[in-house]
Amino acid sequence: MYWLRRSFIAGFFVTVPLAISVAALVWVFTVVDGVTGPIYEEYLGRKVPGLGILTIMLGVLAVGAVATNVLGKRLLQQTEALLLRVPVFKTVYAPVKQLVVAFSPDNEFGFKRMVMVDDPARGVFLGFLTKEFTVDRGRGPEPMIAVYVPTNHLYLGDVLVFPHDRVAYPDMTVEEGVRVFLTGGMSMAAHVRASRAQEHVRDLRA
Repeated sequence: MYWLRRSFIAGFFVTVPLAISVAALVWVFTVVDGVTGPIYEEYLGRKVPGLGILTIMLGVLAVGAVATNVLGKRLLQQTEALLLRVPVFKTVYAPVKQLVVAFSPDNEFGFKRMVMVDDPARGVFLGFLTKEFTVDRGRGPEPMIAVYVPTNHLYLGDVLVFPHDRVAYPDMTVEEGVRVFLTGGMSMAAHVRASRAQEHVRDLRA
């Protein structure tokens, strides 16, 4: 009975995430193919499953090719500026875009990397490094960092500012950090190595 219970629980926690992921992919495939399928069926004379997904992929690739072009990037920025003037569209689009680009490694305004902050008031906690800057409070420029700490999954959180000497840099990627927050810390590695700010600066210079 002990073996059966342990095997069932282990199987449950393996199959449920897998089933949800597969169901989500099937749902996306069904919706996209359901919209574009009749159009292709009318022109081709028969139904070809998968053309909808292929169309979406080609469309995303085309937009990416345009966005990396100087003229195309300028055109997209102007189009986006016009759309952001629409009140309802701006309310939905702006937060979603900011959340998506935050995880882009090529975006200078995105999450840079994971940090571990040692704060006497709040203890030791994880967050995302979003900006490094200096503050002059009459004693010369002081290096500071802005840390985004999610408080509700990844969508809501606090932006906290700390001196460099309060921060360590764990050997975790942003993607691994996202999994840590989404799983409530359950995906945290058993052993994490964290370098101090001085080591981090030396690594960047190297």
